[in-house]
Amino acid sequence: MKTEERKQKILELLKKNDSVRVSSLSRLFGVSEVTIRSYLEDLEKKGLLSRIHGGAVSSYKPYYSMNLNQRLETNQQAKVAIAEHVSELIQPNDTVMLNAGTTTLLVFRRFPAEYNLSIVTNSISIALEASGNPNYNVILLGGSVNTKYQFTYGSDVIEQLEKYKADKLILSVDGIDMQQGLTTYYNKEAAVAATMIKQSDCCIVAADHSKFGHSAFAKISGLSVADYIVTNGQLNQELAEKLNSKGVTLLQ
Repeated sequence: MKTEERKQKILELLKKNDSVRVSSLSRLFGVSEVTIRSYLEDLEKKGLLSRIHGGAVSSYKPYYSMNLNQRLETNQQAKVAIAEHVSELIQPNDTVMLNAGTTTLLVFRRFPAEYNLSIVTNSISIALEASGNPNYNVILLGGSVNTKYQFTYGSDVIEQLEKYKADKLILSVDGIDMQQGLTTYYNKEAAVAATMIKQSDCCIVAADHSKFGHSAFAKISGLSVADYIVTNGQLNQELAEKLNSKGVTLLQ
């Protein structure tokens, strides 16, 4: 088991049990207690747990533990405004990639129904809705399935993605940080998102204001890969200038 997989397992154990012990984790993973403490320290820095004597307790962000419908309702007004703005960037006959996320789902719902579009996604929800429009050519990337959030992931998804090239990528993220870049709570989703970036001519990040200044569990990429970041207009001027300095066009 790799380092990031162990960290993900620690978070899963915390979600079930609310606390973990260094000694127990050391035995479970077959690594030293020093190594386990380094994992916990890293996860604490990312705000995903709180260390205590001999272990750690859960400090999951509320958003991390919500189901899909709860996430759709969170900051919904901001997400709808972002979705309307992003949809204006879509042109007839575009090939569009979308990763899984509530913001990307709302963006998709604003796509002009009369456009002929090719849609490539690992979101089961997006694929199901898109399949109802005869103007859309829909490609759902097959692979392992996250049933809670309805997305596919894994090496099969990556292999399929490498066969496609998109005009635009609509990317949903869980964190945007000047140092850590674009991040997500799920390391397996990060690999899919990173491949989508490589296979797209234009990367459009769609994120509400709550995602800025926050770093989630797994890094997708640095900020410079984003051609556009579309948000809901609550960013301070200093942050906007820093994003512009990295070559990112900020749309609010």
